[in-house]
Amino acid sequence: MEYRVTANVGAPPAAVWRLFTDLERWPELSPSTSEVRRLDDGPLQVGSEAMVKQPGLPRARWRVTGMAPERIFTWQTSAGGVTTVGDHRVEPTATGSTITLTLYIRGPLAGLAALLFGRRAKRSVSMELEGFRAAADAAP
Repeated sequence: MEYRVTANVGAPPAAVWRLFTDLERWPELSPSTSEVRRLDDGPLQVGSEAMVKQPGLPRARWRVTGMAPERIFTWQTSAGGVTTVGDHRVEPTATGSTITLTLYIRGPLAGLAALLFGRRAKRSVSMELEGFRAAADAAP
C-alpha cells in the first residue's frame, strides 16, 4: 500500500523542515500522534530513533533511514511481517513550499495490514499533513 498527500504552504522550506524535525512537538500539531519521544540527542539524522504512540496503535520504534537535509527524511518501523515507511518531503515553490507525506506498507503481511489498518493510516497521514500545513502557515 502507498498513500500520498500534498499541500502548498506559504512558509519557506526551512520553516517546514523545522516542524518535520522537531519530532517531540508533533503531538501538538496533529491528533494522529499522541506521543513522540526521541531516543537520542542532537539533530535528526540517519540512525536517529524515536518511540511513537498513535491512537489505537501500539508504540512503535521508528528509525531514520534516509535524509537530504532541508528537503526529505525517511523513517521506518517493522513489526509482525510488516514494514511501514514514512517520507516527509518539502520542496520550494515561488510562494513558499510544497509538503508531501507518503506512507508505504510493505512486507509479507502488508496486504492484511492494509486491509485492517489502511483506512486509519490514510486518515492519520491526512491529519498529519493538515497539522504541518497549519503550523507552517502560522509560523512567523
